[in-house]
Amino acid sequence: MNLTISGHHLDVTPALRSYVTGKLDRINRHFDQVVDVKVLLSVENQKEKEKRQRAECRIGVKGNDLFAESSHEDLYAAVDELVDKLDRQIVKHKDKLQSHDRAAAKHLM
Repeated sequence: MNLTISGHHLDVTPALRSYVTGKLDRINRHFDQVVDVKVLLSVENQKEKEKRQRAECRIGVKGNDLFAESSHEDLYAAVDELVDKLDRQIVKHKDKLQSHDRAAAKHLM
């Protein structure tokens, strides 16, 4: 699995990098056919009072790309929401692949 973590308007610290990597291990446990993962962490300055932390991720799996994004006041909370969204998408994608495999196997019999 290729993992790319980049930051936009912020420096990606080693602590933040290890936190994101640890959270993405959950996705790798559910589905091991992940080709590459690109994570973009950014800070948006919508107003001076409201700074929004944003996390985006694109996961390349065989035959498909999964994308999710999340915004929160805390970057760690945004990463948590992002991984939850991606986890649901991965499980749905895996179920879809398995159901197609079963349908094809029944069709051949």
